[in-house]
Amino acid sequence: MSTEQHDSDAYGQELARIGDHQSEATGARFTVFKALAAVGVAPEQADAIVSKLEAGAVAGAHTWISESSAPHGSDPRFEDGWHAGVRDVASHLLRIADTTATTQRGLAASSALLLAHPRQPASSTPESQAQAPAPTLDAKEVLSAARRCTWALADPSDFLSSEASDEILTVALSAVREDERAGYAERLEVFAQQHRERLEELLRAYGPGSRPAEYGRYMLAGQPESLIICERMETVPFLLRGRWNKALEAVLLDDLEFAWGPRTRLSR
Repeated sequence: MSTEQHDSDAYGQELARIGDHQSEATGARFTVFKALAAVGVAPEQADAIVSKLEAGAVAGAHTWISESSAPHGSDPRFEDGWHAGVRDVASHLLRIADTTATTQRGLAASSALLLAHPRQPASSTPESQAQAPAPTLDAKEVLSAARRCTWALADPSDFLSSEASDEILTVALSAVREDERAGYAERLEVFAQQHRERLEELLRAYGPGSRPAEYGRYMLAGQPESLIICERMETVPFLLRGRWNKALEAVLLDDLEFAWGPRTRLSR
């Protein structure tokens, strides 16, 4: 096995592990919002509480990184490079903590929509629970929700072929975890409302007819499927990247990631 292949496999394993952590965090966040709503905490206050907790977790990583040191006995030049790298990473983590503490809004409201979404009553017996099928996603319903959003102002004649659209949609929806599937179309509409100006700017700057698009790049900008991809980039970026790299050209996601500017960049 070549070094490059080994590095690729190791990176894929890291993405899978991070994806698992993010999935568990999504479920935990939903549980916290549900508990706060049950005791009468307003969505805005719930967002602030959870944002501060998550920012504190990032701050903890900042402390851990900042206190790390080069291996004992390292060459002085290696130590200089080590400390410079630590400072860069620590500064980036600080920016992430600042952003997390101040910009995560609307998540509690989205969770409330999911709680209000009707579900089939579940049996109380362990056997029936084990046999109950996982919630399914209606791809047509989700795509219709994406096309209804007012930011999608691109001419339909600019949309990708139906085959390409179906392939991209399938990969994007594969990054929606089971615990997020119920009411996902509604979640997507809430996301579009929260980020309307940002989505409109994405279309204006990188969509069909823009200067960057003239060079054959940013093919996903302005496509209905891009709304789903942007939402997944904000929610489970590592999981999306892992699923995407197994099925589609990385450059398509790299371009949209650059144009969207998510909190976590995974393009290399």
